[in-house]
Amino acid sequence: MNIILPPRAQGAPLTIDTDRYRQIVVIGANGAGKTRFARRLGAGLGDRVFRMSALKAAYDRENEDTSPTSVDAQYRAMTSASGIIRNDIRGELERIIAMMINEEMMRLLSQKYLGEDAPRSDKPTRLDRLIETWTEIFPDNRILVERGKLLIGATGSDDIYSSAQLSTGESAVMYYIGAALYAPRGGVVIVESPESFLHPSTMQHVWDKVERLRPDCTFVYVTHDISFATTRGEGVIVWVKSCSPESDSWDYEQIRGTDGISEEMMMAILGERKPVMFIEGDGVNSIDAKLYPMIFDRFTVKSLGSCDRVIEATRTFNSIKGLHNLEAVGIVDRDRRSPEEVSYLRGRRIFVPSVAEIENIFMLEEVVRAVAVHYRRNEDEAFRTVSRRIVKLFEGDLRQQALQHTRHRVKKTVEHRIDGRFANINMLEEHITDLAQAINPRGMYEEICREFRRYVQHGDYASILRVYNRKSMLSESHVARACGLRSDDKQEYIRAILNILKDNKAEARRIRAAIYDCFGLDMNHNDLSV
Repeated sequence: MNIILPPRAQGAPLTIDTDRYRQIVVIGANGAGKTRFARRLGAGLGDRVFRMSALKAAYDRENEDTSPTSVDAQYRAMTSASGIIRNDIRGELERIIAMMINEEMMRLLSQKYLGEDAPRSDKPTRLDRLIETWTEIFPDNRILVERGKLLIGATGSDDIYSSAQLSTGESAVMYYIGAALYAPRGGVVIVESPESFLHPSTMQHVWDKVERLRPDCTFVYVTHDISFATTRGEGVIVWVKSCSPESDSWDYEQIRGTDGISEEMMMAILGERKPVMFIEGDGVNSIDAKLYPMIFDRFTVKSLGSCDRVIEATRTFNSIKGLHNLEAVGIVDRDRRSPEEVSYLRGRRIFVPSVAEIENIFMLEEVVRAVAVHYRRNEDEAFRTVSRRIVKLFEGDLRQQALQHTRHRVKKTVEHRIDGRFANINMLEEHITDLAQAINPRGMYEEICREFRRYVQHGDYASILRVYNRKSMLSESHVARACGLRSDDKQEYIRAILNILKDNKAEARRIRAAIYDCFGLDMNHNDLSV
């Protein structure tokens, strides 16, 4: 299914393929016309559109949404058809709860009067799904149903209270879960200010759960929160710059992975008041941009492209800390850096993993084992299979890899030794003539080859990941099939890991701990201090 976005001030409106992208984030500054944009988008969707707003649910109890798919319209239809549910309930959340209770009662009455031999449905009700999802988000809470009301209680405690006494944040979470369950099948759910009332640490988790409830729907989020936009990393981000009410058109653009995030949006990071993490990669669709926000969730993550830009941006940002009082760190691939180079970078708030590049992080032993467990495979057998293949691949590439490492060391050595003071051109010329013999690249190469052969002989998987640069490793190692996936497609394996991380269960914690350890960090401290 395709969604055609509203008219564009310059050029044809964009079309989004919802079979490929289930999330569309509409982002822009206050006053840019985001709400009007979303309203215009919804007008063209007919009865496929479904609107959600925690702000309206919390504060606007008088104005009803008259669109045929809305919670208000479904409530009115149910009160007309049922003699049980009250017709004077105000507020969307209260109406959602009432409709769920009514559905439970009608189901029980239907089963009672159909007789004992009548077929019974084991399909979970909307209330069942609400309770299950709520418990996943708030594992220390439980929901009880008593006398037609929802009651909330802490696990292990006798204290209970009604849903009307929930905090604003808890009410918003219950509203988002419940409302999503009433969206039309295959609908387009437009969410106004999805960050409203949610703590930044739980925001991603909540929306991952809500989306999982409705895999048939497309979610359109209207927000000014850049940190929220980064949590929807596999979706489309549409930046609304301005609106022209006279022509009913907007100046907007899709932020693509090849474009990165523009400098105007970069400046908006300062408004987030969150520490900043600069990373490599080409924007929201790079592997780095998908993985790191899910691991280091207290940071606003910004892709800058090259490692040099990451290093320079981190240095510059921290050098003017007195102006913004924000912390900035960077992450760059290890590539072929020496331990001394890694130490130098870490001292400047640039974190370097213990593996050669981003793809190798997905090959860490604990990551492979966690994915295998998730797909009910024997983790020891899966890792042995993957490890043998990686060692064999590396053995075939050994000399070429050693040559690349030699080239890197020679380059760094020359840069260091040539950067000296010479009294005249003759001294510089003499220094350069002697440089090749002093560096001895062949001897350096043979030494690296011997080191790499030891890795192969001992099956030193961790050391191989540290020095082995091979972009096709994820596919050629067949790690996906070894862990129980259907194919060896690189993207399928990466998506599987990202989905595991969204669940935040035991395997997700293993993966996070492994990645933290890969950077020499302790996940329990959730800290990037050096």
